[in-house]
Amino acid sequence: MTIPLVDLKAQYAAIKPEIDAAMQRVVNNTSFILGKEVAEFEKNFAAFCHAQYCVGTDSGTAALHLALIILGVKAGDEVITTTHTFIATAEVISLMGAKPVLVDIDPRTYNIDPNKIEAAITPRTRAIIPVHLYGQPAEMDAIMEIARKHNLRVIEDAAQAHGAEYRGKRAGTMGDVACFSFYPGKNLGAYGDAGALVTNDAALAEHARMLRDHGRSEKYAHKLTGYGYRLDALQAAILGAKLPHLDAWNARRREIADYYTELLTNTDIVTPYVPPHIQPIYHIYCIRAKNRDALQKHLKARGIETGIHYPIPLHLQPVYQNLGYHAGDFPHAEKAANEILSLPMYPELTDEQAQQIVDAIKEFEH
Repeated sequence: MTIPLVDLKAQYAAIKPEIDAAMQRVVNNTSFILGKEVAEFEKNFAAFCHAQYCVGTDSGTAALHLALIILGVKAGDEVITTTHTFIATAEVISLMGAKPVLVDIDPRTYNIDPNKIEAAITPRTRAIIPVHLYGQPAEMDAIMEIARKHNLRVIEDAAQAHGAEYRGKRAGTMGDVACFSFYPGKNLGAYGDAGALVTNDAALAEHARMLRDHGRSEKYAHKLTGYGYRLDALQAAILGAKLPHLDAWNARRREIADYYTELLTNTDIVTPYVPPHIQPIYHIYCIRAKNRDALQKHLKARGIETGIHYPIPLHLQPVYQNLGYHAGDFPHAEKAANEILSLPMYPELTDEQAQQIVDAIKEFEH
C-alpha cells in the first residue's frame, strides 16, 4: 500500500464533522469576503502565536509582500535572506524592485547561518528575512543582534513553522513582522491558498490591513494604493476548525520524528539536528543520504513517496542568474540540495508505517 508524503484525506476524515460544519456556516451566512470568520480566525491565530495582531491574507507570498511594504523596503534596497528556501522568500524582494542578497546555510540546521550575514550587509541593506525552514526556527538571538546593530528590520518567514518555539518564544514573535503560509500541506493548511501576517506593532498591523483590502479602512474610502490580498472567509472557517488541533498535531509530528531518528540510529543516514533551545514542529522530516537519488527511487518502488525541499538553491535558479552568483558560492546549500530527502510526515502516520519506511531504507543500505 502506498505511503504518501502528506495525507490530507486522512486529516479530513479525522475531523470531517468540524470541517463540514465550518464550511456550511459560511455558505449559510453568505459572508464570503472578510467578515466574522476572518476576524475570529485572526484573533485566535494571533493568540496561538502569542502575538498581538494577525492580518489574514490570500497567501503566504502576499503576506511577505505586504511585510516588505509596511517596513519601508523600496526599489534599489537590498534584503538579505537564505539561498536554501522556496522561491517566494526572494521573489517578493524582486517584486519590490529590491535586490535579494543571498547567504549560505548552517549545514546542520539548513537555516541561514548568522555568521555569514554581516559580511553581506551594505549601505543599501534594509532588512533580513530568516526562514524557519522545515518547522525549525532560525537562530533569532544572533540575527536580531545583527539587525539592531545595523538598524535593519527583520521579517520572519514562518511559512513552515506554525507553533515552533525558540527559547520558549513562538515563531512569529521575534522579528518586526512574521509571515505564515496556510498552503494545504502545511501543519495548519487551508483547502486552497491562504496566509497571514503577524506582528506586535499596532501601526504595522493596521497598515497591512488596509493594503490587503485595496488601501481602504472603510468601504469606499481608499487612503492607499493597495492590493486584493484578502483572506477568503471559507478558508478562514476551515483554518479556524483546524486550529484547536494544531498543538496536538505538532506533538504527534515530534513523536514520529523521534521514532524515525531512533530507528535510523546506526545507519549511514543523517537525521535532523535540533539545538536544545528549539522545539521544532517538523513540517518536513529531512534526512541526508550521499546516494539520495537512488534511495528515493528505491523507496518509490516500494510505494513510499518522498520529496526534496529544495533541489535547486536560489542562487542557481535560472531567474536569478542576473544576481551574479555561481556554482560553488554557497557550498553548504549546494551540498544539501544534492543529499536531502523528505520522508513522509503527517500526524496520522502510524508507527507501523514509519517502521516500514525505515525498513525500506535499511534494505537499500544493505
